[in-house]
Amino acid sequence: MVALSTERGRYVYLETFGCQMNENDTGRMMGLLKDMAFKTTERPDAADLIIINTCSVRDKAEHKLYSILGRFKELKEERPGLIIAVAGCVAQQLGAALFKRAPYIDLVIGTQNVHRLKEILERPLPLRRVAVTEFRGSIDANEYAHNDATDGGKAFVAIMRGCDNFCTYCIVPYTRGAEASRKSSDILREVSALVNDGVKEVTLVGQNVNSYGRGSGADVSFPELLRMTAATDGIRRVRFMTSHPKDISGELIDVFQQTPVLCRHLHLPVQSGSDSILKMMRRGYTAAQYLEKTRRIRQRYPDISLTSDIIVGFPGETDADFEATMLLINEARFDNVFAFIYSPRPGTEAAGYAGQVPAEIKAFRLQTILETQREITLAGNRALEGSIQEVMVEDRGARPGAERKISGRTSCGRIVHFHCEEGLSTGSEVRVIITAAHQNSLRGEFIAHAAQGQATVA
Repeated sequence: MVALSTERGRYVYLETFGCQMNENDTGRMMGLLKDMAFKTTERPDAADLIIINTCSVRDKAEHKLYSILGRFKELKEERPGLIIAVAGCVAQQLGAALFKRAPYIDLVIGTQNVHRLKEILERPLPLRRVAVTEFRGSIDANEYAHNDATDGGKAFVAIMRGCDNFCTYCIVPYTRGAEASRKSSDILREVSALVNDGVKEVTLVGQNVNSYGRGSGADVSFPELLRMTAATDGIRRVRFMTSHPKDISGELIDVFQQTPVLCRHLHLPVQSGSDSILKMMRRGYTAAQYLEKTRRIRQRYPDISLTSDIIVGFPGETDADFEATMLLINEARFDNVFAFIYSPRPGTEAAGYAGQVPAEIKAFRLQTILETQREITLAGNRALEGSIQEVMVEDRGARPGAERKISGRTSCGRIVHFHCEEGLSTGSEVRVIITAAHQNSLRGEFIAHAAQGQATVA
C-alpha cells in the first residue's frame, strides 16, 4: 500500500466540537494536511479523510460522537478506502475502546498527539489503525509547527496545554494532561508567521492561561508574554482565554493599560455565586472575592467587557445556592454568560457526590439565568447606541458592485452589522457609529477607515 502523502488531490472533511483548544488543534491538523496536499470540503461524501475532533466536557459526548459516526458508516461501506479518524477529548478518554464500538474507525488520536497525524497517515495501511493517546512531558517546538487555525484574519495560538486545578466537576485534567508551557520564542515565532500570512488578530489560548510560566517550558510570565506578543510588528489585536479567577493578578490587570492592542475583554468563569458550591467545586475563591476582582477591573477599565461561565444544578445546589448565583449575576452585570446544566463526567470527583439535582429543576434554573442575562446584555448593548466603535471586518458581504452588508467585531467582541458601498477586505478596521442594539449584535453606519496605531475601545 502506498503512503497516503503521495496521493494528490485528496479531500478532508473536519467536524470540530468544544473549546478554543479544539479549534487550535483543528488548525494544526489542517496545517499538517495541507503539507500532504489535502484540500478541505464541506461534503463528507466527497472526502477521502474524515476527522471528528471531539469534546467531552458535557455529558452525552460519546452519544453525540456515535451519532455522527453512524452517518459516516454507510460512506465507509460504500468506499472502503475512506479514512475515518476521531480526535480530541473523547478520543483521549476512550482510546482503543472506540475501535470495539465503531470498528469502521481507522485512527484514534489523543489530545497530545495531534502533531503525529501526518506521520501516522503516511504509514502503510496496516500500521495506520492505531490509538495514540499517551501523555507527553514538556512541549517540543515541532508540536505546534503547523497552524492553519485562521478565520477572517484571526487565529488561535496555543501557549500551553493541560490543567492542574482539578475542579471536582471537570474532566479536562484527565483528557488534556498536566500543565506544560511553550517557550516564548516558539510562540512569538508562530505569531510572527501568522501576521506575515495576513492575520491581524491572535488569541492566546490555554485551559488556564494565567498558569503560563509556572510549569515546565516557559521562560517568562503570562503578563510579560502578552506584552511581547502585543509588540509583534503588524499585530492589530491580541486576546486571551481562559482565565481562572483565583489567578488574576494586579500585573495582568496593568497590562490592559500598557498594551493598547490588547482587547478590553476578559472571560472570567465564576461557575456559581454560592460559597458552599464553589467550595465543593474546588474553585479556590468566594463569591465576594470574585466580585471584588471584577469591581477593581471595572474601576480601572469602565469600558471592558466581562463574560463568564456558570454551571447550574451542581450536586447539592439548593434554592438558596441558586439565589446566590442570581444575586451575583445581577451585581456583576456580565456582558454575556455561557450557562450550562451540570452533567457528571466519568472519573471526576463530583460524579460521586450525593444530592444530584432533578432535571426539571436544573432546566428551570438554566432558563432563569438565560432570561435574566438576556435583559442585562441588551441593556449593555443599548448603552452603546450613538457611540463610535472600531470594528474589524470578518464577513465582507457577497454582492460586488452593490451596497454590501458587512459584519465585524469590536475590540470587546461585540458583533456589528453595517453597510458599506466600497469593498472591504477581511481584517480591515473601520469606524462605525452604532445606530441600533439587539441582544446578540449591534447595527451601525460606516464612517471611515480606522487610523492605524489607534487603540480600539469597546
